[in-house]
Amino acid sequence: MSEPLTPFERSYLFKLARSSIEQAVSGQPLTPMDPAEWTESLREPGASFVTLTLTRSGALRGCIGALEAYQPLAEDVREHAVAAAREDYRFPPLQKHELSAIHIEISRLTQPVTLDYSTPQDLLQKLQTGRDGVILRDGWKRATFLPQVWEKVNSKEEFLDQLCRKMGAVGDHWRRNHLDVQVYQVEEFHE
Repeated sequence: MSEPLTPFERSYLFKLARSSIEQAVSGQPLTPMDPAEWTESLREPGASFVTLTLTRSGALRGCIGALEAYQPLAEDVREHAVAAAREDYRFPPLQKHELSAIHIEISRLTQPVTLDYSTPQDLLQKLQTGRDGVILRDGWKRATFLPQVWEKVNSKEEFLDQLCRKMGAVGDHWRRNHLDVQVYQVEEFHE
């Protein structure tokens, strides 16, 4: 990630995400995009997560993204907006009557970097609450939490316990096993 996105770029991505979700939920083909309209930042390879929440309650309604950049940021946001609305296995596909009740959040990720640590206590000391998104890997199992999840937990221990459970392991797995840990930061913005 180079520079922060401009207000124009953020607005463009929100319009793109919202219109793509509306088209997908309505069964319409997605409108072709014109990369010539994109700024340099929208053309650069970018990794994003798109999170949908219910406007009234703030409850999660879908969240899908990529941890590493493999396509232009504009395409990445569009792909993950549609996937968050239609393909998040935790929720039924978004329906037309729900379109006005969702709030869109976009997170643009930095490249993940390995966090070297020696003990569970060392890991706790190196994690930066509220700043670090965390990826845990143990063999073929992998899970991530965006930095925004820090707002919903009371401690670093709880954050790692929940992330281990998301990965399909017991909560204290990080205390008893040396896991591959990567961290990243996000540029987060809301509709």
